[in-house]
Amino acid sequence: MPARIFSPSEANRTLPLVRRIVEDILRRGAELRKLRDLGRTSREQEDRLVEIGHEITSLLSELKGIGCEYKDWGFDQGLVDFPSIIHGEMVYLCWRSDEAELGWYHGPHSGYAGRLRIPQELLELEAGLET
Repeated sequence: MPARIFSPSEANRTLPLVRRIVEDILRRGAELRKLRDLGRTSREQEDRLVEIGHEITSLLSELKGIGCEYKDWGFDQGLVDFPSIIHGEMVYLCWRSDEAELGWYHGPHSGYAGRLRIPQELLELEAGLET
């Protein structure tokens, strides 16, 4: 079982920080792709590739410290999963960097392609608890 289980509202409250970290990851990923696409690399470029790898690893550790996981190894969508429980089942709340808030989830084995809407009653229940 994951170290932290998020409700939808808890996950949404982390998004400002998660969004900044993911933006940094995506920037580093774009630079990584650009350097890789150059083909032959100089010693300076190789050093930068290693540095980018360390920076990405550090950013991924920040997300893990929050309790969520980065899932976009192509570095183009910025997918993040937050462990949660919906209707008694372990699921992952799923956020993509171009989404304003968290509104989707998927089962442990279905991934992004199997995303479903977070049930409205859970969102409404949590909204009522916060007021």
